[in-house]
Amino acid sequence: MELAYKLDSYGKPAWIALTVLGFMAWWPLGLAILAFAIGSGRMGCGAKRGFSRWQEQGAEAMRNGFGCRTRPMPSSGNHAFDEYRQDTLHRLEEEQKEFKDFVERLRQAKDKAEFDQFMAERRRPAPPQPDPSSGN
Repeated sequence: MELAYKLDSYGKPAWIALTVLGFMAWWPLGLAILAFAIGSGRMGCGAKRGFSRWQEQGAEAMRNGFGCRTRPMPSSGNHAFDEYRQDTLHRLEEEQKEFKDFVERLRQAKDKAEFDQFMAERRRPAPPQPDPSSGN
């Protein structure tokens, strides 16, 4: 794993070069390097999985100026605008958090209502079955 740490210090270009060299030497080796690099998150913006990954990356992109970088957005040169932008992004993040909480409460309420309905139906006595021997 020392090689991986060394390549990490050089960044994505080193991983790309190693992958290309791996493909040139023997294609299964290149494929293995590519799979490792993608699976470990070294070739993307992160190793997150699932649908929430897109939401988190979108929020991160807004904070970081719509790029795959970790430094803050560059200054526009206008202090008032930069302050307004930061306040707006903070407000949008808070609204997103509140909306996620609201949706979660809504799901819980729906689940509870469905469960209560199921339990009410289960407790209800079964209607009497007609006697097949009576012949009506």
